[in-house]
Amino acid sequence: MIKKLIHASAARSLPLRVLTSQSWSLSQRVGILIILSLVLLFSAVSAVAQDQPTIAKDSVQVTAFTLSSYKGNFKIFSWVPRTQFRVNGPIPSGSQLYVEFTVPGTGAWVKFDCKTNEVQKGYWWETECGGRDGIPENKGITYTGPVNFTIKMRNELMGGDVTLFTGKMKVAKVHSNETGPDYVNHFVYYVDHDWNLPIGYMFLEPDDVAEWNKPKLAFAVWARGEMNGSFEPHLFHGGKEVGKMFYNGEEVGKPSCGTDEIQNNPTHITEPHGQFIWTRMKCDFSSVRAWNKTADSNDTMFGRLYLLSENPGDYEIKILYKGHLVRSIKFAVDADGKITDNGIATSNKLGNNRVIVPVQVLGDSDGQWNRAAWKTEAFYGNPLTGFTAPP
Repeated sequence: MIKKLIHASAARSLPLRVLTSQSWSLSQRVGILIILSLVLLFSAVSAVAQDQPTIAKDSVQVTAFTLSSYKGNFKIFSWVPRTQFRVNGPIPSGSQLYVEFTVPGTGAWVKFDCKTNEVQKGYWWETECGGRDGIPENKGITYTGPVNFTIKMRNELMGGDVTLFTGKMKVAKVHSNETGPDYVNHFVYYVDHDWNLPIGYMFLEPDDVAEWNKPKLAFAVWARGEMNGSFEPHLFHGGKEVGKMFYNGEEVGKPSCGTDEIQNNPTHITEPHGQFIWTRMKCDFSSVRAWNKTADSNDTMFGRLYLLSENPGDYEIKILYKGHLVRSIKFAVDADGKITDNGIATSNKLGNNRVIVPVQVLGDSDGQWNRAAWKTEAFYGNPLTGFTAPP
């Protein structure tokens, strides 16, 4: 084996005699043993790492749960944290997920367990914890500013306590919609999620019947503020809008953004109202499919089904809201109909099969927001390597 390893890497530059163990010097033998040991060690570490649970980064959501009192005083509001996240298995028997929060300058603040279930490799577990359900109200604070947190997993059956995710959030406050002298200190607390707006996700979704034999094109995008209408996505390829079908002159199977994957909103009504809500919407193009591996024809009574596999290249999604252009997303498709991986999600270990894409935020429907937040605050202080938001 050692001979083959040396032959593959050095046969062209070294005389043949060095390939025989009898001619190796002591230092050469030691060097080869060290290299072989390192290779075996790294292989073992890699195998162990693949069998460890990981956090799907885009699933981590931390919000502020506003309490209607502070240390028994109902004239002052306070807050405690609430978390939601997804863990990719395996989660061994006896494991317990938990979260710790610390406040700069004061140290440890709260620590609470999250509902945990044993999960095999290849599956995931989603949990939500904190808020009033898991934290005593006497732990509520009025502090605003940066707060550090860590998601961990302990196992007293097998021993061990591992850190799965470390982050930092920025907490702010705004007054409730109540008025009068008794409500002066009724502040509603929230976590600033402006960093989400320029980050989008492209992916394929299985068909309800044909499953992965005819998956549809989908994406997820963030918006800030209370929505008083729907996002209307339009798909362009080669400068022309594609993926439309009609029946009796009317479009059928319109693309939609009708599913809210996540909504981070305050627990109380605020004044001004509706400005401190961040929503991630899942959108899909039901008339656009990656490929068709079924026996069904691509020609339907509404027109020909648009297949990405037949039309590789560059694409752009333009989104209208109340008749105004509010988002632009660019991505590419390969000859197989798959979304081209730009490497951002992979290199940043996103933890799922989505492709991260930059989103150009246009217009003023999101109100005032911090356009530079993604640089330092993305994924709670874990900004994306290789990502640049469009101007």
